[in-house]
Amino acid sequence: MIDRAESRGPVLVTGASGFIASHIVAELLSAGYRVRGTVRDLTKTARHSHITTLPGADERLELVAADLRTAAAFDDAVAGCEFVLHTASPYQIDVDDPQRDLVEPAVNGTLSVLESCAGAGSVRRVVLTSSVAAITDRADGHVNTEADWNTRSSLTRNPYYFSKTLAEQAAWSYVGRSDTGFDLVAINPFYVIGPSLGGEVNTSHRSLTGFTNGKVPVILAIEWPFVDVRDVATAHVQAMERPDAGGRYIVAAGTRTMRQVVDLLRANGWGDRYRLPSIGLDGRIGVPISKLAARVQRSGTRDYLMSHLGGVMRFDNSKVRSELGLEFRDIDKTILETMDDLERWGHLGKKR
Repeated sequence: MIDRAESRGPVLVTGASGFIASHIVAELLSAGYRVRGTVRDLTKTARHSHITTLPGADERLELVAADLRTAAAFDDAVAGCEFVLHTASPYQIDVDDPQRDLVEPAVNGTLSVLESCAGAGSVRRVVLTSSVAAITDRADGHVNTEADWNTRSSLTRNPYYFSKTLAEQAAWSYVGRSDTGFDLVAINPFYVIGPSLGGEVNTSHRSLTGFTNGKVPVILAIEWPFVDVRDVATAHVQAMERPDAGGRYIVAAGTRTMRQVVDLLRANGWGDRYRLPSIGLDGRIGVPISKLAARVQRSGTRDYLMSHLGGVMRFDNSKVRSELGLEFRDIDKTILETMDDLERWGHLGKKR
């Protein structure tokens, strides 16, 4: 393990104000590290005030500007750092131009960070925030492991998944062919939920907010492998600190169907305050009806629904538990805490 007191330079966290990244910053500060975080625009202080006000931030957090779309933008940010946690990447399901809006910033941004790390001469390890999207893009009952790669996505099928796959593959290729001086570890979380430090709503959260604002009036045959954002943050820090960490790590705690989530919310009083989905389309007849309706959605949403409706998601998280010692939070508790947090930030629908 790293001797935190002897860690010579700051730990760099790219995209530091993001949902996952802000929890990583909080955990690093709590552990006593000096942290350097990148943000797109230093002048927009409201966008990153949730990390600059964290305990320890005044003494041990510095922010620098860096944009994934700008060449060599991370050179100054990486200088003097031994460890880089690269979380910055676009996360959108529906976009106008998948190549421009997803693939190019994800791949080029990742390579730009790695090139800066190689040029710095001080970096020992890079921990890359990848995704389940680089593992698979369908729910087919296969037990996914770190050996699996998403081979089905493309610019026209689940392009967000495609961008994450290409970005991680580009990272492994770069490290494999270059004398970088550092090693690479990839974290592959599944559907990340949990309390938000900055009040943002990520794509996974929208599945829950849709239950209360009328955008999801039906119960679909969808199964989600959830993980708490705080566990994802811990996985990053452990992957950084443990010298024997290596390769990829699936980070997911357990699966819940949409019906199980709705039933959980109803059992805990959410149905008394909000109009939860009640029309069941998760049966034998409902699945083909849902797939027919999915065809009129925007391309990203359509692709996701067509590759997941009626399917079963399975995974093996034994590697992250045995090698990084990660103990996952209870998923049902995380779902309820997430709903409380979304309500606190005003993201849920109108109450009854």
